[in-house]
Amino acid sequence: MNAAWLLVHPDMAGVTIGTAFGVTTRYVMLRSDYRQYPAYPHGWIIHMALGLIAGALGAVAVPALLNKNYTAITFLAMAAQQFRDVRNMERNTLNALDDQELVRRGSAYIEGIAVVFEGRNYLSIFAAFLTSLVVSLAGWAAGVAAGLVCLAAVYRFRKGKTIADVARVEFAPVRVEGPNVLVGDVYMMNVGLDENRDIIAKQGMGFVLTPKNDDAKVTLANLGQRQAILHDVSTRLGVYRDDGEPALLPLAKLGLATGKLGLLFLPRELDPQKALRAVVSVPLLESAVRKPVEANRRAQEEAVRDG
Repeated sequence: MNAAWLLVHPDMAGVTIGTAFGVTTRYVMLRSDYRQYPAYPHGWIIHMALGLIAGALGAVAVPALLNKNYTAITFLAMAAQQFRDVRNMERNTLNALDDQELVRRGSAYIEGIAVVFEGRNYLSIFAAFLTSLVVSLAGWAAGVAAGLVCLAAVYRFRKGKTIADVARVEFAPVRVEGPNVLVGDVYMMNVGLDENRDIIAKQGMGFVLTPKNDDAKVTLANLGQRQAILHDVSTRLGVYRDDGEPALLPLAKLGLATGKLGLLFLPRELDPQKALRAVVSVPLLESAVRKPVEANRRAQEEAVRDG
C-alpha cells in the first residue's frame, strides 16, 4: 500500500486502515494469564477471528453511511446479536469447565468474563469506525493518528479495579482452638476430624481484608466476589485438597461486627508474599460493586429538595 493508492481509493483506504486498527485493538485486549483463558492457540484464534469481523464491520460502516447506504446500520445490529451469542458461548463454556475445578470460579466471575469478551468486540468496532471515519474525512495520516489514540486509550483502561482499591489486605494467623478455626479474630468454621485440623494448622494461610469505606463493606460481602478471590488465589498457588474433602476447601467469612473479610487458604506453595500479591490483584467484579452511601446521599438530597 502506497500514498498514491490511498489517494485514488479513499474508501478502501479507510476500510483497510480501520480494520487493521480494529483487529489490533482486539489483540491488545487479548491475553492469557494464570487463568489460561482464553486457551492458546485455539481460543486466541476464535477471538482474533471475531476481532477481525468486528473491525471490518466498523470500518465498512463509514463509507456505507457516507454514501447514504443506511442499511449498514442493519449489519451493525446483526453484529451486536452475534456478539451477544459470543457472550452466551463464553458463559456456557466456563460453566461447563467450572464443574471440573477444585475451587470454582462461581457464576458472578463467569458472567463478568463473558461480559468483558462481548464488550471488547464492541470496542474493536468503535476503534475501527473512528479510524475509518477520520481517514475518510481528513486523510490516511490523520486516520492512523486516530487509530493510535484508540490503541493508547484501550491499553490505558484495559484493566479494571482490584481488591486493593477497596480493601486493606493484611496477613492474619490461623488459629485452631479445639474444633474451631479462626483467622485473626474472624471465626471461620468448625472442623470435626483431628486429621483435618492438623492439616489446617500446618498448611493454613490467613488474610483479613478491611474495607476502606462503607461501600466496600457491601462489595466484600458479595458471595460472587468472595468466590472470585478464593478461585484466583487457589489457581496461582495451588490448593492442598482433593475432591470430596469439604473441610479443606478455601473459605471466606465475614466478621459480622466489623465488616472485615477473613480468608483461609490451604495452598500448595506456602509463599506469603506471593499469596498477598495474588489477593490484592484479584479483579473487582462489576456485579459485586455496590454504592449504598452515594445512593442514600442522593435520596436524602432529593428529599430535602422536594420537602
